[in-house]
Amino acid sequence: MARMHAYDIFQEDVEPAIQVKLDEFKLLGYEKVNGNEIWSFLVKKKWRNPKSDIRLFEIVDEVLAIKVGEFINFSTMEVYRDKEFSLDNEDEMRELLK
Repeated sequence: MARMHAYDIFQEDVEPAIQVKLDEFKLLGYEKVNGNEIWSFLVKKKWRNPKSDIRLFEIVDEVLAIKVGEFINFSTMEVYRDKEFSLDNEDEMRELLK
């Protein structure tokens, strides 16, 4: 079971901001990104050290401030960290090269 992050209580409240970010990604050609991937990026990359007194508007601001390149770099590194990733698997290699 995944560990709860301190900001997970805000996830439903910031869903409209995540949707705006997903729309931006789609305009730039990244149609396969989903809201859970964006949330995971924020939790693992941006919010490694959560503040105890964070406010909702600060979280929304951080969602809207995500740069596409930063997200793609993070996603690429996550693929490399995946233990089941292998360059021997042709399907995985094609997915990586998309």
